[in-house]
Amino acid sequence: MRTYNAVTSPTSPHLTAIPTARGGPVAPSRGALRPLGLGEVTITGGLWGRMQELNAGVIIDHCLGWMERIGWIANFDRVATASGEHAGIEFVDSEVYKLLEAMAWELGRRPDAALEVCYRGIVSRVAAAQDHDGYLHTSFGHAGQRARYSDLEWGHELYCHGHLIQAAVARLRTGHDDELPAVARRLADHLYAAFGPGGRAAVCGHPEIEVALAEFARATGEPRYLELARLFVERRGHGTLGTMLYQGHEYFQDDVPVRDAEVLRGHAVRALYLSAGAVDIAVETGDGELLAAVESQYLRTIARRSYITGGLGAHHQNEEFGDDFELPSDRAYAETCAAIASVMLSWRLLVQTGDARFADQIERTLLNAVLVSPRADGRAFYYANTLHQRTAGAATTDDELSERAEASMRAPWFEVSCCPTNVARTLASVAGYFATTDGTGVQLHQYGSYTVDTTLDGDRIALRVESEYPRDGSVRIVVVDAPARPVAISTRIPAWARGRAEVAISAAGTGTASEWSTVPADAAFTIERSFSAGDVIELRLPMEPRFTRAHPRIDAVRGQAVVERGPLVLALEDVDLPEGVDVEHVELDPTFSPLDDVEGAIVGLRRRMAPEDEWPPYAAAAAELGDFFTARMRPYKDWANRGPSTMRVWMPVSER
Repeated sequence: MRTYNAVTSPTSPHLTAIPTARGGPVAPSRGALRPLGLGEVTITGGLWGRMQELNAGVIIDHCLGWMERIGWIANFDRVATASGEHAGIEFVDSEVYKLLEAMAWELGRRPDAALEVCYRGIVSRVAAAQDHDGYLHTSFGHAGQRARYSDLEWGHELYCHGHLIQAAVARLRTGHDDELPAVARRLADHLYAAFGPGGRAAVCGHPEIEVALAEFARATGEPRYLELARLFVERRGHGTLGTMLYQGHEYFQDDVPVRDAEVLRGHAVRALYLSAGAVDIAVETGDGELLAAVESQYLRTIARRSYITGGLGAHHQNEEFGDDFELPSDRAYAETCAAIASVMLSWRLLVQTGDARFADQIERTLLNAVLVSPRADGRAFYYANTLHQRTAGAATTDDELSERAEASMRAPWFEVSCCPTNVARTLASVAGYFATTDGTGVQLHQYGSYTVDTTLDGDRIALRVESEYPRDGSVRIVVVDAPARPVAISTRIPAWARGRAEVAISAAGTGTASEWSTVPADAAFTIERSFSAGDVIELRLPMEPRFTRAHPRIDAVRGQAVVERGPLVLALEDVDLPEGVDVEHVELDPTFSPLDDVEGAIVGLRRRMAPEDEWPPYAAAAAELGDFFTARMRPYKDWANRGPSTMRVWMPVSER
């Protein structure tokens, strides 16, 4: 376990507002690394550029259209005018706030007059619904509704408040201290009065307010918000929330104090949001014990309770973690929101520790467990993400409201639609997870096409990163500007590439690169010297497809293997098999090395010929293997974009 130096003060005496023009989603006052804000990292192309364009051009508008159509935004109008009935479940306010956060990040990334008008219009409708004392919720506290904070287990009031505050942080961090931050300040002041040191000692059934208040404290410099966040974390784990037949204290992370837990458990999204908030609070209060506890819990969770895609949550019941190594493929829940929350937590731990394992986990999770959610056209989404689809199911229509986890195909909208808006805010701000600085130089954690333009002790350093990663393993880093003194440029070497990555360096004006050399089997390759504009560092990562086996304790996939290509997990769909052959009827031939393919990999398969109607089935003769043939496996993130299909990630391996 990593150890930290703790300070005795319960709140940071050095808490100051982060400059608004520089900020990203996370801006701690201390850490091994400093995150670069969205004004310092700009995605210019490649996969992430295409995803940001899809988000800006389609996904944000799609979310807005659905929420206007079914009345979720109009809930604020109803409260403001004291007329009409509430539309949707209790926490639909949060989806409006996540949309506003996505819009704020997008406007900071690329100003757009029409989007600005739309954003301001929604903010004004939200502001009009705020009560005089700062309280703001459309499901509680008004005529014909339940009283404020009368259902902390399931009402999600503080959860919704947290998402409003995070939307305000996005607005502040993109250079605007205007109407939404003012609304958030009034709300946060109300919360401090209601739940602060002299108020009600309670917590929300769904964590989120903790991470929001901590980041709002950083953005505004107001220590009361950090203190309230700390109180919410410390109060949890003492059994204060009411339980039900299938939702005990563990479901709410209310069974064990945060600093005493050994692993993440219960509802996956709740656990991850709480952990992210606990890291923020630990950092700003100097609580080394709390920080070390969360790091240890998360490392054990990733080692024992995470899917190969980075997905988290093995149970549909309660959307929760299973026991250690309980990871069924065909019943995987792996909610999109849990994947996004995992990225949030991984990034915070990376910044504090500098441990490249967290950057590896961000890459795995973003490229597989997050990008699988949106359909290629940006107009439908997965909420839960199975790793094995046994029946092809039926396509949804683009005007159909779906159950949140029941669709075998991506659905345009859900009755609980937390995932589409979460995807929108993540894509709009994803550049904030790409690079950091420290006292010596710049660290590049994720690859694609983007620019870095920042300062080191007042001296400008600017880089241009060029890559079609993960489709291609070539990464070109061009120095645009650099200090006259020596600085370090560090590039992460993914765990799957260590010992096999290659690098070449060319000095400005020479026109020739050094000989390619193998990078040492370390987590990063660092060059420290005085750079000149035009210097180039080229990195070559091995993209040959490979077989990956699971830990032997994962019973659900024993005797099976995954095919990975670079950072991408591949999947087999029946649309890529010969007519009449299903994914249930084939096995990987391990004697055939997968062939690289720009769309994934070509693998060798044999058809399994076991009879399927014998009784009892356990007495059936060993399966006969049919003829050898090859088929293409494609990235898991792209599955079901060609219509209904059967699919599997973990493939049985022929042992004969």
